[in-house]
Order: sequence, then C-alpha cells, then structure tokens
Amino acid sequence: AAGGKGAMAEGPPEQPFGTYEQYLEAQVTPRDLYYLESEEVAWQLARLGFIGSGDVLCQEEFEAQQAAAVGLTASVPQKLLASAGKELKDNFLRALMEREEANRDGKLSSIIYIRDYNSCHQEVSAYIDYAYRLTTDDFEAYFSGKKRLLPRKTDLSFYNWNKNVVSSKPSPNYKVIAESACGLLFKNKRDGKIINVNPEVYPGDNTTRTPVKTDLCFHVVIYDHIIGRGP
Repeated sequence: AAGGKGAMAEGPPEQPFGTYEQYLEAQVTPRDLYYLESEEVAWQLARLGFIGSGDVLCQEEFEAQQAAAVGLTASVPQKLLASAGKELKDNFLRALMEREEANRDGKLSSIIYIRDYNSCHQEVSAYIDYAYRLTTDDFEAYFSGKKRLLPRKTDLSFYNWNKNVVSSKPSPNYKVIAESACGLLFKNKRDGKIINVNPEVYPGDNTTRTPVKTDLCFHVVIYDHIIGRGP
C-alpha cells in the first residue's frame, strides 16, 4: 500500500550547524580544551586544520554550503498527507489512506464508487476521481470524521435514485464514455486505458476492482488503475 510511507515528502538533510562558530566548536574535543585552555585558540587551530577532522571548511565554503542547503530545501515541497497521524478503524477510510500518497504522486489513479444517502435523505451514487478530489477537497475533515465523502453532481458520473437524475462530467484525469454498448466507461487521459465499471466484466488493463465493506456508506467499490504500464 502506498499510504504507509512517511507522511512528509522527503527533502535534503538539514545543515547540522547553524553558525560557523558552532561548526568550529564541534571540531574541538574536551581533550583539546584541556590542553589548550582557550576556546578561541582551539577554534583557530580547528580553522587551520590542526585539530578536528583535518578537513575543516573555511568560512566562505561553510556559508556557501549553508546557502545551497537552504536553496534545496526551499525547492522541495513538504506536503503533509491528509491521513497522516490518523488512527483509522473503518475499512473505507483505511482504503483511502492506503491510496492517498500514490494518487497524489500520480502513480495510481483510483475511481471510487459510492452509493449512500445525502443530507436530504435521497439515495445518490457517483463515480469519483479520487486524485482530483484530493486537489479540491479538505480530506483531513473526512479522515478525522468531521465530514462524509459523498457523491456530487460534479463527479465523473452522478445518479440521484429518487429523482432519476443522471449527470456526467470529465475530470483532469478521465474522459467519460456514457453512450457505449459496453455500458459506462472511463478513459484515462494519461495512458489512454479504458476502465469498465461493470462488475460482471474485466475492469481493464492494469485495473483492479475492490469492494469495500464499511459502516460509513451503503455501498463502496474502488477501481485502482496503475498509470503508464503496457498490457
């Protein structure tokens, strides 16, 4: 599962010494101070390479390394996963957590089928582009139990069972193929693969269908599509 990795995107290691004086101080041992009896003299000898590692940076080199480290750190996104640190007991939330990082990274493209009741007690269902919803919704609220992930008319395909209202809308990741002899299909825009959501047939190349038992929704199925692999 992808979500079990570190919750923070990895960046370069932090520079261990804040100032050049602290860097020099780290080169000096208690034994050096015992014999020299002067911290200032010990620093000077460390700067000249007579004590310490023997390969001590001059101040200009040290400051150049510090500046480079700061630049690298600024260029690496430090994005916290919405599911980070959450103790999740429900199968559906755990399934979302396991797929969050891979969907954010673009390695996996999951379509979530949800059938449930909305706030008006109407039965609704939808096929949801998980990766896209991660960019538009605050999933921390879903993972913490403050809100429920529910179908919307703006999802890939939406159906209101009480009103018999159907709507569909493409997302940045999927094209909707509604008028097909094979039923409802979704075409991944990155690799061109077709996802067939009919439970009676093969879901498509590099795609798996996983029903999820949950207490949060009436019915949940997740279609996981691995991006970019050949047949």
